[in-house]
Amino acid sequence: MRIVAGRFKGKRIHPPKEITARPTTDFAKEALFNILQHSIPLEDIRVLDLFAGAGGISLEFISRGAAEVIGVEQDGTLHKHLQRTARELGITNWHLVKADVFQYMAAARGPFDVVFADPPFHMPGTERLPALVREAGLLAPGGLLVIEHYKALDLSADPWFDSCRKYSNIHFSFFTPSTETT
Repeated sequence: MRIVAGRFKGKRIHPPKEITARPTTDFAKEALFNILQHSIPLEDIRVLDLFAGAGGISLEFISRGAAEVIGVEQDGTLHKHLQRTARELGITNWHLVKADVFQYMAAARGPFDVVFADPPFHMPGTERLPALVREAGLLAPGGLLVIEHYKALDLSADPWFDSCRKYSNIHFSFFTPSTETT
């Protein structure tokens, strides 16, 4: 896994071998950030990375100038990996939380400019994420929610749904707050 652009461009991150997480491929990550850089400013933003996994998405945001990134990961091995990576890179604006994402969201302090969620494929409850983000007030007006999911999941019925970009089996669904549902 490597960081695609920004201050840490080209830096390789080596997640623990024993994990079951599925890091976002470099190809999909590069495509996602090409979309994001043309949609929103990436510098000085506040990001919530749900299901942070091996940290690839958080690190892309940090590398590209995010002011603060909060990464939430429940798995102890991955959480320690994230902490070690932050220490090794000297990152002080990456706040790591070891918690269940659904419990964390109920108590989180928003708003965030970007909320990114990459739950395990086939995890029950993924379809509820947009509503939970909305109910918790986690997304700033003009903010963006991105959910990475398996191709079989259709999130287009949500009132904030904007679009879905497809990269083989990986899909990114994009959501923006609408005045009717805020």
